[in-house]
Amino acid sequence: MPHPWGMPSNRPSNPPKEPPAHVRRVPAANVFSQSFLHGTRADLKPGDLILIGHRSNFTGAGPLSWVCCTGTLDAAIWGAELAVGNRRERINVVEPTGPIVDQPNVTDGKIPGNPTLSFRSRDPLRVIAEVVHWCGYRPGRLRQMKDNVARLKAAGGNIID
Repeated sequence: MPHPWGMPSNRPSNPPKEPPAHVRRVPAANVFSQSFLHGTRADLKPGDLILIGHRSNFTGAGPLSWVCCTGTLDAAIWGAELAVGNRRERINVVEPTGPIVDQPNVTDGKIPGNPTLSFRSRDPLRVIAEVVHWCGYRPGRLRQMKDNVARLKAAGGNIID
């Protein structure tokens, strides 16, 4: 079939044959579906629920009335690397079990829109899987961000509730 704009087509002239009956068809993933991530130092397993009422990943303050997630790997890496404690940093793919709203700490006018796709919910986040291959920030950049968090904390800033 010729390309509608007169360009050569890379499609085969014969459509692919149907798979054999014993092969199960799986629908293709929707490229517009949203995945959510949660960076932490907690050792979570698939099926675990991230619940409100626990201490903050960043300050140790608690109990928190929200759980947070993001739609970007960059923000999840910050979450994992800035989390307090000595455990290994982890990033989990999570599924909200209820409504999510924009995270006001990054969407309250300081940054127009929600470029980090940061959200929070009063309902649990269900852990689907752990992201095992990711690259953290350079030590100098991480130190700079940790210093910024410490400065905010010393000034009495509410980093995340």
